[in-house]
Amino acid sequence: MRKLSLLKKWDSLSPYRKLIFGFLIAIFIGVILLKMPFSLRENQNISVLDSLFTIVSAICVTGLSVVDISQVFTPIGQLVILFFIQLGGLGVMTVSIIVFLLIGKKMTFETRELLKEERNSNSNGGITNFIKYLLLTVFFIEILGALILAYGFSKYLPLEKSFFYGLFHSISAFCNAGFSLFTDSLESFKYDKIISLTISFLIVLGGIGFVTINSLFIIKKKKLKNLSLTSKFALLITFFLLTLGTVLFLIFEYNNPSTLKNMKFLDKLLNSFFQSVTLRTAGFNTVPLENIRSATVFISYIFMFIGASPGSTGGGIKTTTFGILIFYALGVLKRKEYVEVFKRRIDWELINKALAIVVISVFYIITIITIILSIESFSIDKVIYEVISAFSTTGLSMGITSSLGAISKVLIIVTMFIGRLGPMTVALAFTNNKKSLVKYPKEDILIG
Repeated sequence: MRKLSLLKKWDSLSPYRKLIFGFLIAIFIGVILLKMPFSLRENQNISVLDSLFTIVSAICVTGLSVVDISQVFTPIGQLVILFFIQLGGLGVMTVSIIVFLLIGKKMTFETRELLKEERNSNSNGGITNFIKYLLLTVFFIEILGALILAYGFSKYLPLEKSFFYGLFHSISAFCNAGFSLFTDSLESFKYDKIISLTISFLIVLGGIGFVTINSLFIIKKKKLKNLSLTSKFALLITFFLLTLGTVLFLIFEYNNPSTLKNMKFLDKLLNSFFQSVTLRTAGFNTVPLENIRSATVFISYIFMFIGASPGSTGGGIKTTTFGILIFYALGVLKRKEYVEVFKRRIDWELINKALAIVVISVFYIITIITIILSIESFSIDKVIYEVISAFSTTGLSMGITSSLGAISKVLIIVTMFIGRLGPMTVALAFTNNKKSLVKYPKEDILIG
């Protein structure tokens, strides 16, 4: 009877709440696994809070860490973290449903709705085929990336170790997680073109979304103009942001002795491109970020906040949300009745959702920044950087993560969780989703 009661309660939950509970269950299991003796090196210990922080950072594909995972965790512990990175990249519900399909269970309508919410999709049709393509795509890219990185690391590490490191960093890069087995992230490889470019392209592929990746794979069969509007938009905004980020980082850091000053021009360009890519919710760095210029810090806020594309392994408000609002603003200036993109009209409901995402996100970020500033002694630029990095699941830090107090760590954990699931998903899980039938008289308000 109790089991039936629990099942009824589960069935009565909205897809948003089921998604949240799915992540929470996975996090609980992960915390226990990281506390086990087989996960920790000899004479190493980790508190429950730090274990929770690490697992949330892994499953939310963030990369922020309060401990050095290369020194604290055994290879088994590192594999546990890697598993949760992959779990977070694919999606908890996606992986759960893959298991159900493997044991022969049919997919219900509610299950399709859950997948639709997790993958940030507009439709729940063709989910089974989508999962098959998703798995083939992900594993092909990650294995190829692992082999190239293993070759790159073999110049610095023993052969066996280079394969493990290649696999770990390939999955971490494609899932936009930013976890590294090197204490200084990838700063030791800032002159290595193979490693830097491979990591960069893995991040880009993971960040543009699975639908867009599949579109790119079949581009020979389909003309570019026949790609979906989402794919076109994601590619356009991604290219624009990557180019702009590279140029701005190069200009602002060109003569900074802490970052690019002592490099040759091509190396400066390579590292500027890498940092532009990694700001798209990836979390790796090839140059130290503690002393980057104020202008670089400021543009980092913007790029991290925008984040990756929908249906991807990255976070942020998403490239398409940013793009829609830009076209919306241009449309208002041109006094257009509708927002038009690539000769297509965007539904007002979608624009309202984009505006809501930005407003909720900004309000939440401001609230968390204010609380942390009131209890910590760090400078405002570093706190803003940390909070936006957590919210956008970027994982970059200006060196304050391990020094945060317990309350601040909890706030960052919650921020990573909300950033991974999406502020709208979390907000809708705790609000009444029924449409109001009441329509009040219209009246104008002066604005601007």
